[in-house]
Parts: sequence; structure tokens; C-alpha cells
Amino acid sequence: MKPIRFLYISIAGNTRNFAENLADYAKEQHAQDANLPLVNITEISDQTDFANETEPYFASVPTYLDGGDGIGSGVTELMTNTLGEYIGYKDNAKACLGIIGSGNKNFNAQYCLTAKRYSKQFNVPFLADFELRGTDRDVKRIYDDLIERTKEVTN
Repeated sequence: MKPIRFLYISIAGNTRNFAENLADYAKEQHAQDANLPLVNITEISDQTDFANETEPYFASVPTYLDGGDGIGSGVTELMTNTLGEYIGYKDNAKACLGIIGSGNKNFNAQYCLTAKRYSKQFNVPFLADFELRGTDRDVKRIYDDLIERTKEVTN
């Protein structure tokens, strides 16, 4: 199986930490079973040159919002816009296999709202979520989800 591509944006370092743990976990799994894929991570930032994505990938975005309650209007995305712009660049959304969200559950309805909005905006599945840096169980669960989704679209 080809490596799984995982694009993410990180503001406070939580999503970066999760992505690095995911890539490390995939290496461990691949070392035990070469049929299991590695995970190649790429951080998207304000300094990233936009490129045409032609290979399938997953995207992970934390939630930073201003205003609103997560249900009605008045919510403005903060600091993570670059990833949304990257997915929306040319035909990049067509290669996106799914969105993974993160955030803080203390924010109730706004938890993972950015990922849910991207899912709707780009017509791709909202696959999974994790809180803050995630746990080892989250890493395993999401790795398994990425493999399953990859199989769904390639078979």
C-alpha cells in the first residue's frame, strides 16, 4: 500500500504533535507488517507555496473561531484559513479523501466546527476527531480510519 498523505495546519503545536505521533505509529506498524502503510505528513502554513494536489490525501485542522455559538451564524474562522485555501486551490479538493478535526471539547458545539465546515464546503467526509493533542487510542483509531477510507476509494 502506498504511503498515506496527511496534510495539516497547526497553531499551538497540538495538531503537529498528533501528526508526528501518527507518522511514528505508522512506522511501528509498517515495521511489523510491510503491508501496512506509512503516513507522510506535510504541514501547511502561511509560508506554504500552493501546489496542485494530484495524489489522494487527508487533511487535519484544529478549530480556532471567533464569535457565535457553533450553531447559528456569526462564527469566523481564525488562523487556520490557509489550509482551507489550500484545499480550495484549483482542483485540490478532488484529491482530498477526508477531514480530521481537532479542538477542545470545552467549546461544546464549536468542537471540530472548522473540520465539519470544510467537510461540507469541499464535499468530503468528516472522518474523525481528537481532542487537543489526542491520545494513543486516537492515533490508532485514526490510522485505522485512514487505511479503511483509502481502501474504500481505491477498490
